[in-house]
Amino acid sequence: MSDVKKVVLAYSGGLDTSVILKWLQDVYQCEVVTFTADLGQGEELEPARAKALKLGIKPENIFIDDLREEFVRDFVFPMFRANAIYEGEYLLGTSIARPLIAKRQIEIAVATGADAVSHGATGKGNDQVRFELGAYALKPDIKIIAPWREWDLLSREKLLAYAEQHGIPVEMKRGTKSPYSMDANLLHISYEGGVLEDPWNEPDEDMWRWSVSPEKAPDQPRYIEMEYRNGDIVAIDGEALSPAAVLTRLNRLGGEHGIGRLDLVENRYVGMKSRGCYETPGGTIMLKAHRAMESLTLDREVAHLKDDLMPRYASLVYNGYWWSPERKMLQTMIDASQAPVNGTVRTKLYKGNVIVVGRKSDDSLFDMNIATFEDDAGAYNQKDAEGFIKLNALRMRIAALRGRR
Repeated sequence: MSDVKKVVLAYSGGLDTSVILKWLQDVYQCEVVTFTADLGQGEELEPARAKALKLGIKPENIFIDDLREEFVRDFVFPMFRANAIYEGEYLLGTSIARPLIAKRQIEIAVATGADAVSHGATGKGNDQVRFELGAYALKPDIKIIAPWREWDLLSREKLLAYAEQHGIPVEMKRGTKSPYSMDANLLHISYEGGVLEDPWNEPDEDMWRWSVSPEKAPDQPRYIEMEYRNGDIVAIDGEALSPAAVLTRLNRLGGEHGIGRLDLVENRYVGMKSRGCYETPGGTIMLKAHRAMESLTLDREVAHLKDDLMPRYASLVYNGYWWSPERKMLQTMIDASQAPVNGTVRTKLYKGNVIVVGRKSDDSLFDMNIATFEDDAGAYNQKDAEGFIKLNALRMRIAALRGRR
């Protein structure tokens, strides 16, 4: 293991990655660089710097980066242009954060001359795949150290014993650990483990962090207007906002009205099923509003082709192929389709529901003169429909006649 000289560790400052930091120093006897990403998880990150210093990391080898704007602008927004949703429900909140972490981790490795990267993902989950596919795509010769696939510290008790043995400080919040494994960023919070491991158990109400229950949401609806430019939201209720500010605002509004909760059994890429609960209030609003904007401005066949390709795109994101040539190819097509997706969508938020109540656009393909049920003054010749129907029925009529013979 002496061939690794310097490693960049994705470091949160929690129990797992603090143990990994010390383990890397002891087992690999290499220099460690820590990287902590602020993706909007809502936690104070400076304690991670203090803990890294206590564990002997040089100040110049500690990176704490605010990636919130880049996360929403370059990852979340492009994904929502595709209307990506995995297995009909999951808005990919964890999946879409991993390629950005991998990107920045590799950038730091290059800048510091590190020859390896390390992460705290387990050998059972999707994240190991996402981190490592991203790392290899961006730096093919990088070495990857995944401690959970190497060590025997396979329980919280063993991790705590290792931390005590090596003098690693561990904060115990209120004397107990959270019963759930949680991951948070500006797009969502995920919850796994604990009582959720039995798919029959309903999650406790006090588990949810961002949203009130629909039953306790306000009795009065909240209307919001979102302005789109090239498929992205650029303003809410007339106020221009940055991408991160857009998602922050929508999270707050959606959470206040009980929007965005999901209880899901999903198929992991490594082969097993897992049960997770997710809060994605802003993303739930964004998906509904974006589809409404596209319904007005996209050509029918373009919209249908996007829908045909979306499950493939979503699987690529979920399985960790953000940096693959096929995802980039699909993104080029999707982004080209968004040129006319401009205008305003008005939605009503009410007790867990996002209801589209209006949409308008200078690029609208909706022609009221043609679509009206009133007199269209000759804009559409209804007699033309007869031939259209007969031609489309021809193959079925032939088959029916053959069957009759």
